[in-house]
Amino acid sequence: MNLALQRPFAVFDLETTGVNVTQDRIVEIAIIKVHPDGTEEEYSKRVHPTIPIPKESSEIHGIWDKDVENAPKFAEIADEVAAFIGDADLAGYNSNKFDIPVLAEEFLRCNHSFDVRLRKFVDVQNIFHKMEQRTLAAAYQFYCQQNMENAHNALYDTRVTLDVFKAQLTRYQDLAKTVEGLAEFSRQGNVEWHDFAGRLAVNEKGQVMYNFGKHKGKTVEEIGESEPGYYGWILDADFPLYTKQLLRNEMERIKQSKRAAVAVKQVPEDNASIEDKLAALKNKFSK
Repeated sequence: MNLALQRPFAVFDLETTGVNVTQDRIVEIAIIKVHPDGTEEEYSKRVHPTIPIPKESSEIHGIWDKDVENAPKFAEIADEVAAFIGDADLAGYNSNKFDIPVLAEEFLRCNHSFDVRLRKFVDVQNIFHKMEQRTLAAAYQFYCQQNMENAHNALYDTRVTLDVFKAQLTRYQDLAKTVEGLAEFSRQGNVEWHDFAGRLAVNEKGQVMYNFGKHKGKTVEEIGESEPGYYGWILDADFPLYTKQLLRNEMERIKQSKRAAVAVKQVPEDNASIEDKLAALKNKFSK
């Protein structure tokens, strides 16, 4: 693979109960981890979603309730999934919008310490759309001259995604040959997303801001002052757990920053007060 790897690179795919990041669950996960020396490892597991799989979803990926009734729940395999990924960067097809947010939700749902953000994300679909504007099946045909035979089988889709990605690296000589460069190129939009759903972003000053609705482009700190109830509304509404966690972290950072500013401001006043008292005492006893 024509890619300069400094650490492992994990391509993965999820089959789920649906397409709602906050409500749907994983029914199958597959990962192919590519090491810097070019060797590859595979991981594939069916998962009990803890909720019924809608008929419409089963008709797409072919996984029915009976197929996963004895499968482990995600909480039961969270440790082995995290261990297999390790410190690898992540890639997938439409992964920035769907697979990575869903995986993050599953880890948060079982209170696992795995931090998805401590890595780069390469979205093969975004590279494809920026270069050719097509779908995964079309991408496979275009780049590899092959037809997809077993779509919506997680491991098969993962292998196809990796094959397409390898072909992209070979075809486009001007593409970056580092994960950092490809992560930047495959990132969607002109602003840096702070969360996976794109509800929060980071401005040019490094401040976290809202990236949707009536307060789009305004910082969390600014809206916290002008409309404090907006924060509570997001926490109570149907937003991803990861978005809510990052928003809580930002609000706590803002509070701590304000406390620190107040403390710094009070120090000279307290010092001045002590000095004034000592001077008054000195004057009193010198009379």
